[in-house]
Amino acid sequence: MKIPYFKSFLSLLAAGIITGCSSTAPSVVSTPVSNIDSIPLKVQDLSDAQLKDWTNADLITDTIPGMSVNKAYAEIIKNNRPSPVIVGVIDSGVDIDHEDLKGVLWTNADEIPGNGKDDDNNGYIDDIHGWNFLGDAVAENMEYTRIYKRLKPKYEGKSESSISTADREEFNTYKAAKAEYDKEYAEAVDTREQYLQIQSQITAAHNAVSKELGTEDYTKEQLSDFKPQSQQMTQYKSILTQIQYNVNENIPEALTELEEAIDYYKDRLATHFNMDLDGRAKVGDDPYDITDTNYGNNEVQGPEADKENVKHGTHVAGIIAADRSNNIGFKGVSGNAKILVVRAVPDGDEYDKDIALGIRYAVDNGAKVINTSFGKYFSPNPEWVIDAIKYAADNDVLIVNAAGNEGIDLDTNRVYPNDQDPSNSNEIADNFLTVGALNYEYGSGLVADFSNYGKSNVDVFAPGTKIWSTTPNNTYEYLQGTSMASPAVAGIAAIIRGYYPQLSAAQVKQVIMDSGLTTKATVIVGGDTNNTKKFDNLSISGKMANLYNALILADQISKNK
Repeated sequence: MKIPYFKSFLSLLAAGIITGCSSTAPSVVSTPVSNIDSIPLKVQDLSDAQLKDWTNADLITDTIPGMSVNKAYAEIIKNNRPSPVIVGVIDSGVDIDHEDLKGVLWTNADEIPGNGKDDDNNGYIDDIHGWNFLGDAVAENMEYTRIYKRLKPKYEGKSESSISTADREEFNTYKAAKAEYDKEYAEAVDTREQYLQIQSQITAAHNAVSKELGTEDYTKEQLSDFKPQSQQMTQYKSILTQIQYNVNENIPEALTELEEAIDYYKDRLATHFNMDLDGRAKVGDDPYDITDTNYGNNEVQGPEADKENVKHGTHVAGIIAADRSNNIGFKGVSGNAKILVVRAVPDGDEYDKDIALGIRYAVDNGAKVINTSFGKYFSPNPEWVIDAIKYAADNDVLIVNAAGNEGIDLDTNRVYPNDQDPSNSNEIADNFLTVGALNYEYGSGLVADFSNYGKSNVDVFAPGTKIWSTTPNNTYEYLQGTSMASPAVAGIAAIIRGYYPQLSAAQVKQVIMDSGLTTKATVIVGGDTNNTKKFDNLSISGKMANLYNALILADQISKNK
C-alpha cells in the first residue's frame, strides 16, 4: 500500500502487557455522544495549529472529525494513570533516539545490552527494544514482481491448455502477478514522464514570471495582479495560477514536491519492478521457509545512517505514543503505551514470513496491542500470517490494521493481511480491527480520497489525512494514509487496555467499534465525485473511532463483568 503523496499533480494532468503500577480507572459519568448530524459544517480552512492537532479535535465543539482525544484527557482521564501497555509496531523500523520517542520505548529488562548473548533465551540476541527481521535490507520488489520473477521460467509462453491440473492454481497466480506487474510498471513509467513534462512547463513559467515580478516567492495576489504582455506570458500565468490554487501557493515548494514525486517513481522503477534485484540477499535466510528463523538483528533503526528508511515506522510510533509529558514536539494519543519495535516492512512489499514471525515475536514479548500499517494484494503464504493472527488471539492480543490506500472496496478486493476475504465473510479471529482513513473535512469529503472501505471488511474509520507526527532525527512531518489512521486507533486501544485490563482483546475491539460516532451523510469514496455512498455503509460499524465515547463504554462494560 503506497501513500498517495502526489495526487494533486496528477489531477492537473486532466486539467502491550500490563506492567508496573496498577491502573486507576477514571470515574466516568458522562453520556456518550451519538447524534451528530445536526452539527454545522466547518466552512473555514483549518489554521496551522488546528491542522497539526486535528486528530485530537472534537466534532461537537470544533466541527472537526477528530477522535475527541483532548476532550477525553480534560474531562475523563485527567490525572488518572493507566497501567503501561506494550504496543508492537510492525513497520519499517523506528528512530529510537528521537526526542519524542526515546522515553516511551519498551525495554527488554531480561536482556543485557551489547553483550552479544541471548540472555532471556527467546531466540533473539540483544533485542533491547525489539527485533529487525530485515537485517541490512531496505529496497525490495513488490510481491507481484517476486511472484512473476519466481514463476516466469516455469510458465512463460505456455498456454492454459498445456498446464496440468496440479499446476493450474499456480499458473493462474503467475498470470495475475504478470498482469499486475505489466500494469503497474507501465503506469510508473507513464506517470514519471508526465511529471517530467509538468516540471519542464512549471520551471519555464516560474523562471519567466519570477524575472518579471522580481521575486521567486510571489503570492496569489501578486500573480493575479500581474499583467502579461505576450501570449507566452499569459500562458505561463495560467499554468502557475493552477499550481497555486491546486497544489501549493509557493511555487518553489511546489517544484520541490514535484521533484520528490519524480524521484519516487524513479526509485520504484529501480526497486519495486526491478526483475534483477535480490533484496533478500542481505538478509541471508530463505524467505519461503517458515522454519528458517535464525536471521535479522537488533538494529531496529535500520542500516542507513540518515534513517530515512524508518520514516514511516517512526511516524506511526509517534501517532500512538509520542511523549505526552516532555513538552517537546507533540503528544501521541496514548500516554501509557510502550513501543516495541519490529522492523519487517521494507521499501517494497513485506514478506509473509517476516510478518508472521514479527507478530509472534511481539506477542511473546508482552505486546497487548499490535499495529500493522502495511498491506499487499498478493500473498504466497497467507496461512503463516493467519496462523500468527490466531496465535495473537489465543494470547489476548489486539491487532489494529490499516485498510489500504487504493480507494477500493475491500468487499470485492482481497488485501493481506486481513481476518477475512470477499469470498468468505467469516472472520478467522475476533482480535483483528481494520481501520479506514478520514479527512479533516466534515461533510461530503469526510472519507480520505485514498482510503479503502468495505461494509464487511473494514471495521471503523479514524483520522488519516495530513497527520502531524514524529519523523527521523528529531523532526516532524505531515504524512497521510490509512497507515496513519490505524495507529490512532491503536493508541485508543492502549488506553483502554491500560485502564480496563479485564476487558479482552475482542471486547476492546467491540468497544472501539460500538462507541464511535456515525453520520447519515453521503460521502465521496475513492476520490471520485461520481462515486458516493452513505458513510455508515462503508464499514462494519459505520462509525468514526472516538476516545471519549470509548472510555465511557469501556467503563460501563467493565462494571457489568
